[in-house]
Amino acid sequence: MAMLSDLIIGHPEVDSFAQLERLVAHAGESGVMFMEYDVKPDYRDTPKKWEWRLEAVFTRGTKYD
Repeated sequence: MAMLSDLIIGHPEVDSFAQLERLVAHAGESGVMFMEYDVKPDYRDTPKKWEWRLEAVFTRGTKYD
């Protein structure tokens, strides 16, 4: 299981929600089975329903581009 906080801390170059979506999508494609959304991303462009968006890209992978 991956934790969102670990992804954010491990990738300080990510500075927008759109970049975080790509990172989460790659995690889903790399074999991570479960993602725990333990923190709210603190980016200016973080949408209100951020959990749903991240879950969608985690499930779909990078095919959302």
